[in-house]
Order: sequence, then structure tokens, then C-alpha cells
Amino acid sequence: MFQQQVYFINMILMVADAFCVAVSVWLAYLFVYGHWPDLSDAGCGWLIISVIIVVLVNNIVLGKLRLYSDRRPESYWLLAWSILKAVLIDYITLIIIFFVILQIEYPREIAVNSLEISFCLLVLERFAVSFYIDHMSRDTFKARHILVVGEKDRAKLVEDALRKQLSWGHQVVGNLEPAKDNENQNRKIDKLVFLLKEEEIDEVLFAMSADPSIRLGAYIDICRKMGITTRVIPALWDPENRPIRVEECQGIPFITVYATNVSVSGQVYKRILDIIGGLIGTLIFILIYPFAGIAIKLDSYGPVIFKQKRVGQNGRTFLLLKFRSMYVDADARKKELIHKNTMNGPMFKIEDDPRVTRVGKFLRKTSMDEIPQFWNVLKGEMSLVGTRPPTPDEVKSYYFWQYKRISAKPGITGLWQISGRNKIVDFNKVVELDCQYLDNWRFMDDIKIILKTIIVVVKRKGAF
Repeated sequence: MFQQQVYFINMILMVADAFCVAVSVWLAYLFVYGHWPDLSDAGCGWLIISVIIVVLVNNIVLGKLRLYSDRRPESYWLLAWSILKAVLIDYITLIIIFFVILQIEYPREIAVNSLEISFCLLVLERFAVSFYIDHMSRDTFKARHILVVGEKDRAKLVEDALRKQLSWGHQVVGNLEPAKDNENQNRKIDKLVFLLKEEEIDEVLFAMSADPSIRLGAYIDICRKMGITTRVIPALWDPENRPIRVEECQGIPFITVYATNVSVSGQVYKRILDIIGGLIGTLIFILIYPFAGIAIKLDSYGPVIFKQKRVGQNGRTFLLLKFRSMYVDADARKKELIHKNTMNGPMFKIEDDPRVTRVGKFLRKTSMDEIPQFWNVLKGEMSLVGTRPPTPDEVKSYYFWQYKRISAKPGITGLWQISGRNKIVDFNKVVELDCQYLDNWRFMDDIKIILKTIIVVVKRKGAF
């Protein structure tokens, strides 16, 4: 019910917002010219275009400002401020489109008047809706009365969430705390029956903890037999951990706890970015291969491309490609240098590594040795942004909680690389940054990391 109400209310708000913005342009025309526009006149085409632009931009901007979310506005002042920002963006965009793109002069008086009118209309409309939701809808005869059954702490969280929830009317009428022993539990069940008989209750919301002694089925069965709608918050839900989702497959409900914050649409956007970046990077790889290959061959014996088995998403292994920057016996000499490892943990790294060739030092300093990995990205084995791909030996040394860093595709760059890679010597800090990236992922974060990576590489602040 909650999400259905949110969807319905936001659809009404979108239509009402669009109407207010469109009317504001018409009224501005009336105030400036003293008559309504004649739409049959071909000269009014600019007016119709401007209405379409501000309506579309306004709905997009209000959505970005979370005015079409599932939360009620925190205050009328913040609501007015958000509307003002939206309206300013609307008309700045409108002027840019007309003057820069369409190269049509837009009447300044129309723009200023419609901006002021649209702000006033939107504020009045939104204030009216908010006033109804905050006051009238919660006191009406039709408001849905909700009884929360659960421990006080969890019940308090639910009540706070319901107060913030956008809806056209619901009230929390009480909290029944379940008992954990059979004798008192029977009394609590009898009390639930009594409450459902004597009080005006439309729904019972169960917010119980994971205690096997509580007979949740008995409570739900009572509600079902009495025709009362029930909702159940899964016992495994914890406000401090990752959110859970309820999904359905062929009529079978699933409770899903996602390990990362990358949604299905996010995966699509991320893959599109990887394909574009992978194509550009692979083209660069092809162009510089002859020059890098000659330099590598002249400097030391061995192949131009170094291939190493790495661990990708959830244990998948693949061959990582790099321009060879070390002597061919580098792996054999690693045991001799293990005591010089500057990293605390399974990751291996030393300063002034004697296994690195002269050309290899240049390749690493300029990060050119990483360029062949764009082919790994194009193949789908890696991503432009992600966590550093570890070797199988490193993974064998992981604690169970450190496996989370390989729950997504590894990347050419990531938070670790732009957060002072050379200064971080604690592997746990690396894992912390990787988990931070996965837990808080946003598509724009990938764009920011890529841009920061380019800056770091240009300034040569360490190898990647």
C-alpha cells in the first residue's frame, strides 16, 4: 500500500507541477502583452517550445531534488527553497537553449514574469498538498489505523519511518510487545484478539526480532482469520546493515540482501561506460604497442605483454594484461624480497623494486603499463572503476570479510588509487576503501574517479 500511495501521489504532483509551470508562461504572456496568445499564429511557436522545455526540465529537476520521493518534506522552508532552486534552473536552462542552441531571442519580460509566477504557483500547490498530508489526512475518518507488534526499539524505528512516509493518511495507534515464554505469549495473543475486536485497527505491522521462541505464525493466523491486513518486517533486517529487498519469481517471494549498491540499471550504465572507455583505451593500446614493444624488447629479454592470473568477480579467474615492466624472473625473485614488503597484509609491494626494468620504471611512472587492461575491460573481465584485482595467492590469505572486495568486477582504477596509493600501507585500509566504494556506489562516482585518476596520472602522483 505504501509504495502504491507514493506512486499515485507523485503522479498527481507531476501533473500538477507541469500544469503550474505551463500556466505561468501563459499568464506571463498575458501580463506583458495584455491578451492571451493566439496559438494559431505561427509566430507563437517559440511560446509552445518554451512551455515544453520548462515543463520537462522542471519535472526532471524536482525529481533530482527528491520532491518525487517517498518522504514528506521536512519543513515548508526547505520545500520553498527546493522549489526556488528548481525554478531558477528551469529558466536558466530555457534561456541557454533559446540563445545558444536555437539562437532565438526570448523576451526577458516573459522569462522574469513566468519565473516569478511559476514559483508562486508551485509553492501554493505544494504547500496545499503538504498541509493536507501533515494535518487533514491524518485526522480523517478514512485514515488507516496501524498497530505495531514488536519490541520497543524496533517498533520505535517503524513508527519514526511511518511518520516520514508520504501517504494520504495513516496513524500508528499502538504498540504490542510480544512475550518470549509460552504462558505470557498466549496472554499476548489473547490481548491481540481483544485489541482487534475493541479498537479500530486496519493493519497489524509485525516488527519482531529473530527469536525462535516467538510464535509469529500464531499472531499472523489470528489477523488473517479476523480479516486484518498484516505486514512483516523480516527479522534479519537491521538498520545498520545493508537494506533487504522483497522480489518475486513466478509467484514465489524472495527476501534478497544485496552485497553491493549496484542496481540492475547501474550495471547497464556501468557496462556502457566500460565499453566506451574500453574501445578508446584499446585503440590507444594498439597505437602505442609498436613503440612500447620496441622499447621493452631493447631494454630486456622477454615478451612485450605480461600475462598474470588474477581473481575477478566472486572468484572468477582471468589473465590480466600489462606491458611487461619487470624482468622475466620477477616471480621467482619475489621470495627473496618478501621481507621488504611495505604492506601489512597479503598484498605485496616494495619500494625501488630491483625487478623493475629501466623502461618499466618509465611505464609505471606514466601508468602506461596498465593500458593493455582496457582489453580486459572490453571483454567484460574488468571494469574501468572497481577494486584492484588480486592474485590467487593473495586471496588464499584473505579473512572471510575481506572477500567482499572481490564481490564486483575489479577495475583499472578505484578509490584506493586516487586516495594516496603510495601512502597506504595497511591492507585493511585498502579493503575499507573498496567496501566504501561498493556500499555507496553511484554512477557519477565512477565519472568522478575516472576524472581524478586522469589528474593523478598527469601529475604523476604514483603508479597505477
